[in-house]
Amino acid sequence: MEKDSAALEKTYSRESRRLGDGLEVQTMPHSLVRSVTQRSRREESSRVAPIPDIEDVDPPSDLEKGDEIKEAATPSPPESCSNGSSPAEPERKIIRFEDGDPQSPNNWPQWKKLYALGVAILSVMNSTMSSSLAAGATAPISRHFGVTNESQLILPTSIYLVGYVGGPMIWGPISESYGRKWTMIASFAFFTIFSIASAVAPNFAALVVFRLFVGVGGSCAISVVGGICADVYHDPVSRGRSMAIFMAATTFGPILGPPISGFISVIGWSWAFWIGAIFAGSSWPFFFFFPETYAPVILKHRAQRLRKETGDDSILAPIELEKTDFSHIVTVVLTRPIRMICLEPLVLFTCLYLSYAYAIFYIYFQSYPIIFTGIYHFNAGEEGLTFLPIGIGALISAGLYLSWDEILRRAQKANKPWSRDEEMRRLPLACIAGPFFVISSFWLGWTARASIHWIVPCLAGIMFGMGYLCLFMALLNYLVDAYEVFAASAMAAASLSRSSFGAVLPFAAKPMYRALGVPWASSLLGFFSVALCVIPFVFVKWGGKMREKSRFCQYLAQRKREEEEARERERAAARSREDVGPDVLDEV
Repeated sequence: MEKDSAALEKTYSRESRRLGDGLEVQTMPHSLVRSVTQRSRREESSRVAPIPDIEDVDPPSDLEKGDEIKEAATPSPPESCSNGSSPAEPERKIIRFEDGDPQSPNNWPQWKKLYALGVAILSVMNSTMSSSLAAGATAPISRHFGVTNESQLILPTSIYLVGYVGGPMIWGPISESYGRKWTMIASFAFFTIFSIASAVAPNFAALVVFRLFVGVGGSCAISVVGGICADVYHDPVSRGRSMAIFMAATTFGPILGPPISGFISVIGWSWAFWIGAIFAGSSWPFFFFFPETYAPVILKHRAQRLRKETGDDSILAPIELEKTDFSHIVTVVLTRPIRMICLEPLVLFTCLYLSYAYAIFYIYFQSYPIIFTGIYHFNAGEEGLTFLPIGIGALISAGLYLSWDEILRRAQKANKPWSRDEEMRRLPLACIAGPFFVISSFWLGWTARASIHWIVPCLAGIMFGMGYLCLFMALLNYLVDAYEVFAASAMAAASLSRSSFGAVLPFAAKPMYRALGVPWASSLLGFFSVALCVIPFVFVKWGGKMREKSRFCQYLAQRKREEEEARERERAAARSREDVGPDVLDEV
């Protein structure tokens, strides 16, 4: 248990280790510098237990090790004491954002926040559209490479989602250690290079491998954008709306792929992938001006500048106190999403429901050709257009989200008791999403027949789009609200699980539809949806107790209390200095 607590201590980033507890505020040339001394720790030790400082091991010895490693090279000036005088021990000066600091992402002007969010959404559109480009070009790929096995032809789409499985395990946690900007740029460069490679693949095996790497690069957008939203919007309302835009992008991206590739692949199979590469290339200018949004890394850059300007090597940012060695990154940072899935019921069951919904989406890339090409004799481009009603449903669900947001705002303004419940802020939309899934599955299955016009089963996509986006907006926002600074890892966990389902289950789609027939195969998906409908209702009832028992959530709550106490001590010390006056201090 102590090791788990120590691991959480290391992973907590956003302003959590700005001062530590019981630190004495000393006047320094720069207003954002605070000195951390052993004396001030001892004075406060009777009130607050010491926080493990550097190592991710035995907490009692951590403080000593950390001080030994991080102390400044030169001791601080002697301080006068009431009992005589003894020299103060060496100090570290920890910087943090003051209230209202314009460099804090939460205090940025609205245009800068929207630009950061816009670039992130652009990367999501690139990634999600590319995920489905191969689905509309199956026939040209089959002819060009001489591949006729159905399972092999699914690989260019499914292997991309395998990249979504592994990528978030790297990009999400690394963005919490090294920042969002360069993580996004590095991953998007990876994505662009292998998008081009996919278009010039010499054989089918190379195409599959290149698509895997495109998925690894594209997965960064899916796992990191939730963290970016949490970086720039600390207000739950604004953060929720930004997450809604993000989720709309993840819905529209995949439905654009099949019609684009279905029509363009008539020219040649490679044009399906050239479209993705061209879109990625046109997006690059926006990445050059993408600002760093991760507050601990911004503070790190500020500390580096201050050390250069002042020559004082004891000035540090909180993130510089954290371990960055390879063993720590592997054992703590990169394993965090897995630990969250295994140890956090909220994450586990959220991942289960989202994974099933995501899998249905990618099963449709295999079942829609059976329905609309096999029954209604559409060509590849026309069949791709049948996904557009899913986008219409997503737009309707975005309207539902904004309507619920307004209802909640009015209830909070009226101080209604239910509006203060954390679960009621997000989860009602997830509760209504389940019936939409069930209805859409039965609608599609039992109306897809030659005697019924093609528009009728096509419109079932509206219900699916409504349920899909409502579910993702509600549950992912709930995760971001619950885990805050661990949001990128929670999102990585969700991406890992749903991409695993999305990569594997489509292989069963065509055999299932052929064995059971379109009506009963679709009904089977509906029956599973009925079983999973209960998850949001369980969260509404017992989600608060789950968060109380969560080690991650407990840790966040503890750190918020300690930060507020530290702020109050700072304000009290500042008021005392103002009351005494500078002249009196000079005399002392």
